[in-house]
Amino acid sequence: MAQPSNTFDSYDAVGIREDLSDIIYDVSPEQTPFYSKCKKVKATNALHEWQTDALRAAAANAHIEGDEITANARTATSRLGNYSQIFVDAVSVPDTDSSLKKAGRASEIAYQMLKTAKEQKLDIEKALFDNNARVAGNSTTARELAGLPSWLITNTVFGANEGADATGDGTDARTDETTTLIAFSQARFDTVMQSIWEEGGDPDTVYLSAFQMNKALAFTGMNNQRATIGASVGGTNAVVNAVDVYVTPWGTVNFMPSRQNRSRDVFIVQDDMFSCAVLRNTKNMELAKTGDSTRRAIVTELTLVSNNEKASGGIFDNTTS
Repeated sequence: MAQPSNTFDSYDAVGIREDLSDIIYDVSPEQTPFYSKCKKVKATNALHEWQTDALRAAAANAHIEGDEITANARTATSRLGNYSQIFVDAVSVPDTDSSLKKAGRASEIAYQMLKTAKEQKLDIEKALFDNNARVAGNSTTARELAGLPSWLITNTVFGANEGADATGDGTDARTDETTTLIAFSQARFDTVMQSIWEEGGDPDTVYLSAFQMNKALAFTGMNNQRATIGASVGGTNAVVNAVDVYVTPWGTVNFMPSRQNRSRDVFIVQDDMFSCAVLRNTKNMELAKTGDSTRRAIVTELTLVSNNEKASGGIFDNTTS
């Protein structure tokens, strides 16, 4: 078949309008499970402080009749603190943009600010998981919060060479193992779960990377991969390879894959023992106009509070490949 002579087709035409969809597709992950689960409390100072305490160990307690009673030795509470970290992201859009007709959004500044807010939440999640010591800051140094690894010291397993717990008060970071990393295993996991139980903790959630999640799928008793014959999921036969909860003698926990914690770290957390102390709630603020553009910023200031680290634990220095 050939086109008839002098046919004026779409390739010759001038003025055909573009066909650009008004939908912008973005599949970038934006989940922040740990930050979302942390209770938000009010901070009134850049250094937010709290106290922890513990009961003495059980001991034999028997006295004779009429015995003289003397006071037992008592210990003071522990005073801990973490510095608030300021998270800032800004957008500048030329004022010409407000007169342009665009696809997928009516306002460029509004669209960019929405993206920025999501990106900042990811930054906060990463900071909460970072192996980072607190920094008091000064006129030339930004304050930094101490992340989760720097608080966990009671219920931990880690590498036997350089690996070491931090002090546990946020003033220093963990020492990472560099010589020999250890594969994440059910035995290491159960060791930490038992230790948490012995300390009185009741953990809820396990935060781990996709790589370590695949290791967890091999735990004995998990829903290991199997063909479901005659059963159905959503009305169809299915292959099940998932972990909802892991039931141990020391408690039941949910496995929550997280994209922002380091793959070498696996955290077992009692959710109500961690919170975020917020000095300044997230705010979309207008910046001073200094030229022919509109400038706005997203600002949040908060810190991580480890209410009592004995209720949680960590499996550290895991292999990541």
